[in-house]
Amino acid sequence: MSVVETRSAPSPSPAPSGVARPEVWFLTGSQSLYGPETLEQVAVQSRTIAEKLDDALGVTVVWKPVLLDASSILNRMREANTTDDCIGVITWMHTFSPAKMWIAGLDALDVPLLHLHTQAGMSLPWSTIDMEFMNLNQAAHGDREFGHIQSRVGVLRTTVAGHVDDPAVVRRVEQWTCAARGRADMRSLRLARFGDNMRDVAVTEGDKVEAQLRFGVSVNTYGVNDLVEVVSAVDDAAVSALVDEYVETYDVAAALRPGGDRHESLRYGARVEAGMRQFLTKGGFGAFTTNFEDLGGLRQLPGLAVQRLMADGWGFGGEGDWKTSMLLRAMKTMAIGQPGGTSFMEDYTYHLVPGEEKILGAHMLEVCPSITTATPTLEIHPLSIGGREDPVRLRFTADPGAGIVVGISDVGDRFRLTANVIEVVEPDEALPSLPVACAVWKPQPSLSVSAESWLTAGAPHHTVLSTALDLPVLEAFSDMIAVELLTIEEGTTTRDFQRTLRWNAAYHRLAAAL
Repeated sequence: MSVVETRSAPSPSPAPSGVARPEVWFLTGSQSLYGPETLEQVAVQSRTIAEKLDDALGVTVVWKPVLLDASSILNRMREANTTDDCIGVITWMHTFSPAKMWIAGLDALDVPLLHLHTQAGMSLPWSTIDMEFMNLNQAAHGDREFGHIQSRVGVLRTTVAGHVDDPAVVRRVEQWTCAARGRADMRSLRLARFGDNMRDVAVTEGDKVEAQLRFGVSVNTYGVNDLVEVVSAVDDAAVSALVDEYVETYDVAAALRPGGDRHESLRYGARVEAGMRQFLTKGGFGAFTTNFEDLGGLRQLPGLAVQRLMADGWGFGGEGDWKTSMLLRAMKTMAIGQPGGTSFMEDYTYHLVPGEEKILGAHMLEVCPSITTATPTLEIHPLSIGGREDPVRLRFTADPGAGIVVGISDVGDRFRLTANVIEVVEPDEALPSLPVACAVWKPQPSLSVSAESWLTAGAPHHTVLSTALDLPVLEAFSDMIAVELLTIEEGTTTRDFQRTLRWNAAYHRLAAAL
């Protein structure tokens, strides 16, 4: 029997702390030989395209004057690189812009580029077309010249063809802007590790220097007792205010409510949240890790605090897993404005009944409530590892819907992203004895092919599950940061996946040598 909770429609994912509404610049190429009258039409029509995109996307699309020569192109690209709010540029060759003018500018560009292959009008005015019309509306010609020079220079870019009045075209541009926003946030991300990672675990290790070179993420460790100092100093009034918020927001277990025999545990959970939030905000950190083996003077493993911080956009990784923490933060940022949620996750156990195979994902405590629209319960249960007091935590099951599970691993000579397209489903039956939040999903194309491919890739057991993002966003993101992406989806076979791994290994080793 299926178990269905009362759920509302998913709301758009909020902007994480410290993420402002970014800009994407709309750059149009032409040349001066067309004369002022034609160039005025080019400017008017390109501004109209930019305004349509600005109305449709979750970023500010800034139209820039038409580019006519090499020096103005180079200056504009340099300006884009050094403007903090600019996360990328969209280019369109409205008429014909000789590509050699773009060489220096493209070579200097250090933000993502989307080549929009479009035109001013969706349909052709067949009965009135003359050579004046043809000269003005020749993006089919001009964009091919531009595509050639991008390939010749070696520019990493996304190309989208079609008219901006087509919702499918706008959606593809939106997916690119989501990825660009995540890339921009990652470039300045500060990540605090409270203690080290779990002892003897391989996949949570990794090259932090290479991560800063590749992604821009600064990963540093802080003693847990540095956090304990801040937690201990939290004002009682701030603790009481948070407790009141919990009672108002969640279905709080009677024992944790004011007057209940476990109420002090809830107050301590609130104290930990207030202290962590203060520490992270003051330090400018957008992501963090904890480790149950290294809790210093903390009385509880942070559960509720981590869940609520994730819901507000902080990246998190358990057991010191800083790679998953930075990936979660990037995906939270990519998901701004998209319906659904994004959470730290771990494949925990399988339902292997033939034809009904499913994965039950959870973690000790730390699953983000953004992946449910039901009201979580706030409970307290024993935790058999860590040797501390019983921790408080939110409990719920994830909303059903399409999603992806993504993992990041350090495979020695490079970082690798592995993504599996999934369908989150309701559990077959209620889970009254499971004391943690969870998600149940069916992986594409099947559990056996998904698991075999994931294991063959050396992908991690900690992941990010998102019902707010889809595969094209991850594809654009991996292109922008020049990191390998392996995808497991409908049509994947174990044998073809193995071949892809071998070809990728050869390509990345050759590319690194060059």
